[in-house]
Amino acid sequence: MSNGKLNVLDFRDPSIRTLHLTWVAFFISFVVWFSHAPLLAAIKETFDLTQQQVKALMILNVALTIPARIVVGILVDKFGPRHVYSGLLIASSFICFLFASSTSYEMLALSRFLLGFVGAGFVIGIRLVSEWFPAKQVGLAEGVYGGWGNFGSAAAAMTLPTLALLYGGPEGWRYAVASTGAIALVYGVFFYFRARNTPKGSTYFKPKKSGGLEVSSKKDFYFYLLMNVPMYVALAVLTWKLGPDNLKLLNGGTSIALWVGLVALFIFQVTQIYKVNSHLFTDPQPQDQAQGYKFKQVAVLDWAYFVTFGSELAVVSMLPLFFMDTFGLDAVKAGLLASGFAFMNLVARPGGGWISDKFGRKKTMSILIAGLAVGYLVLSQIDGGWWIWVAVAATMCCSFFVQAGEGAVFAMVPLVQRRMTGQIAGMAGAYGNVGAVTFLTVLSFVDASTFFMVIAGCAALVFILVQFVEEPEGHMTEVLPDGTVQLIEVS
Repeated sequence: MSNGKLNVLDFRDPSIRTLHLTWVAFFISFVVWFSHAPLLAAIKETFDLTQQQVKALMILNVALTIPARIVVGILVDKFGPRHVYSGLLIASSFICFLFASSTSYEMLALSRFLLGFVGAGFVIGIRLVSEWFPAKQVGLAEGVYGGWGNFGSAAAAMTLPTLALLYGGPEGWRYAVASTGAIALVYGVFFYFRARNTPKGSTYFKPKKSGGLEVSSKKDFYFYLLMNVPMYVALAVLTWKLGPDNLKLLNGGTSIALWVGLVALFIFQVTQIYKVNSHLFTDPQPQDQAQGYKFKQVAVLDWAYFVTFGSELAVVSMLPLFFMDTFGLDAVKAGLLASGFAFMNLVARPGGGWISDKFGRKKTMSILIAGLAVGYLVLSQIDGGWWIWVAVAATMCCSFFVQAGEGAVFAMVPLVQRRMTGQIAGMAGAYGNVGAVTFLTVLSFVDASTFFMVIAGCAALVFILVQFVEEPEGHMTEVLPDGTVQLIEVS
C-alpha cells in the first residue's frame, strides 16, 4: 500500500490479507443465506408446496436479519470480529444442515427463519476492515469487502443448481445446500485461527457499556429511540404479511402474540438504551464532545442505506418477473438480463468507496443518491415499446448509483465513532432490510412503474437529509482503559 494506494494483490501486506480473509467470510455467509433461492423449484416439488408457502419462505429468510444486525453489532463491539464471525459461520452451518435434512414444511420454515441470522455477518466485517485501514483508504477497502462479499448471492444462483444436478436425483438440492453449510463450517474454523481483530500493537476499543449505542446528549437519546421505531414497524409488517390475511403461515392468535412480543421487545430495548445512557439524566456535566459524536450522522446514514440497499434487495426480487411481463421473455432470459443489477456490485460498491476517499464523503453520497433518484425515475418509464438493450442499460446505470451509494454509506460508517462501529454498522444494515420490507410491501399494492417512482421519491427525500450530514474531519478521540487519550484520523 505504498504512496497511499491500496493494492489488493499485495498479499505480503497483512492488511490486504485481512481484507481478503474477511470478504470471503462475507461471501460465504451470503451463499449460505441465499442458498435456497435458486433451488426453490426443486424444494417446491419435494414438499409439494403452494405458491403461498414459497412466498412465506422468502419472507422468513429476511425477517430475522433486521434484529440480528443490531444484536451482532453489539456482540462484535464487545467480543471482537474474530470470535463473532467464526462463531456465526459455524452456527449457521448447523442450521444449514437442518434445512437440508428437513422432513416437513414446518422444519423448512423454522430453519429458513433462523438462517436469517447469517445475513448479519456483513456487520462484523465492517468493524474488522475499519481496524486495519486508515481513513484515506477505508472507503475503498469497505467497498471491496461489501461488493465482493455481496456477490455471494449471485454466486449461489449461478452454481448451486448445477451442483444439485451433479449430485443427481430429485433431492440433489439437499446435498447442494448441505455443501454450503460444510464450507461455512470449515471456513469458520479457518477464520478463527487466521483472523486478528487489529494490527499488531493497536488497541481494540470497546464501548463502555453494552445494550445500545452511547449517545452524547438528551436530544440525541430521544432521537435514537425514535430511529428504532421503523425497525419494529417493519417486523410488524412482516408478521402481517405472514398472517391470516395474506400468506396464512400464521394464524390470528399467533400474529397477535408476535405483535405483543414486538411491543415488549421495544420496551425492553428502551430500558437497555436508558441504562447505557442514564448518565445523561443524572450527571449535570455534559459529555466532552471530543469523545462524543452527533447522532444525526448515524440517522442520515441509516436512511441512506434504507434507500440504497433496501431498494437493491427489493428490485433484485422483482426484476426477473418485470422483464418477463414487460418484454414477454422466458424465465431463463429474464433472469440473465436481471442479474446485471447484482453483477454491478463487483465494481460499483468499491467504486463508491474509492470516490468517497478521494473526493469527500458528503459530496459523493449526495451525487450518488441524486443519480439513484434519476435512475429509478427512468426505470419507471420502461414499457414494452422500449428496446430491450436500452432497458438493460438503464437498469445497469441505475444499479451503479445504487451500489456505489452503498459503498459511500459504509465509507463514512467507520469514521463516526470507532468503539461503536459494529453497532452503527448494525443499525445502518438493519435499515437496509427495513427498506426492502417497505418497498416490497409497496410493490404488493401498486404496479412496477409506481414502485420505481416511490423509490425515486424516497431517494429525493434522503438527498435532502444528506445535506445535514457533516463531513468527517480531523480526528476522533478514544480513551484507553488507563485514561490515555488516542487520536484516530478520520480525514
